[in-house]
Amino acid sequence: MLDIILGVLAVIYGIFTFIQRKRKPESFAKIESMKKIYGEKAGYIVHVISYSVIPIIFGITIIILSSVYGMSIFD
Repeated sequence: MLDIILGVLAVIYGIFTFIQRKRKPESFAKIESMKKIYGEKAGYIVHVISYSVIPIIFGITIIILSSVYGMSIFD
């Protein structure tokens, strides 16, 4: 059960950061430093992947492993 909660929270976090980045990008302090290091476009892509895509994929994977296959990351 804890796995499903963790998975849902990870998906919510990923979706929240994706929406928040579109609505209010100035609220993300790290995105500016990533843009300085990697360039405008690459910094944005690194930020999207790091803070939105990976948490969503992680959350979905944990939910599927827990609910379909009965596996747990806490065992």
